[in-house]
Amino acid sequence: MTAEPVYRQGWRPDDIAWDKFDASRCAPWLVEVIKSAALVEYNAPDYVGYLKRVFPDPEFHPVIEQWGREERQHGRVLGRWAELADPSFQLEVAFARFRAGYRPAHFASQEETSVRGSRRGEMIARCVVESGTSSYYTAIKEATNEPVLKDIAGHIAADEYRHYKLFYETLHTQDEPDLPFWKKLFIAAGRISESEDDEIAFAHYCAIVPAHMTATHPYVRSVYSRRLTAISLQVYRRRHIDKLARMVAKAIGTNPQGWIVKLASAAVWRML
Repeated sequence: MTAEPVYRQGWRPDDIAWDKFDASRCAPWLVEVIKSAALVEYNAPDYVGYLKRVFPDPEFHPVIEQWGREERQHGRVLGRWAELADPSFQLEVAFARFRAGYRPAHFASQEETSVRGSRRGEMIARCVVESGTSSYYTAIKEATNEPVLKDIAGHIAADEYRHYKLFYETLHTQDEPDLPFWKKLFIAAGRISESEDDEIAFAHYCAIVPAHMTATHPYVRSVYSRRLTAISLQVYRRRHIDKLARMVAKAIGTNPQGWIVKLASAAVWRML
């Protein structure tokens, strides 16, 4: 039985055994998924600027900046893998199109208030995101038999789990009053629903539709959101949904092992 690798903190792109890349094991649908993920991860600097405004404590800024560097590295490494799997894909070219077309108001604003209404709310939303990405990359690692992608996904999943713990701890160090449970649930549900917004859908569009084809294949959010969702769901198994549900439950202050969480996880799995 082969032992599972231990993914260390502070890894670098050069730690990946790129020479083991096997093009014959690159499923086309999974290449699409990775292209899109690369663009979203590569966009971390916008989130860094936003979070530094929301959390003005200068001692916290280096932590946010390190988080951003790690997320940016995820995008760079995923993009490099996608370029190997599909030589027509160019990360920097696709990312430039994505950045030109996706610029949420709260990124451009100078407001110091979180769009979630409070710093605690912001951290709950970040925990939801990291719950999703940790589960997602774990699912990708287990779904692929391409050795380089398996290694990359394992490293990223471990990073995202650390990021979840960082934001969870930050949530509980805020000097704001605690939020009522219904408010926490509302924030978590709202952040989950944002998975269908323009960030994910437009990233997928820029990843798979070349610039010279935009006239004949215009961007329609619902079309590309449904397409990415349909192919992404292929990587999930019940254990990944259970893990996601437990992490979100902990972030909003309810028992991760409780019957409500188990029932919710089962319902989501049946729906998928």
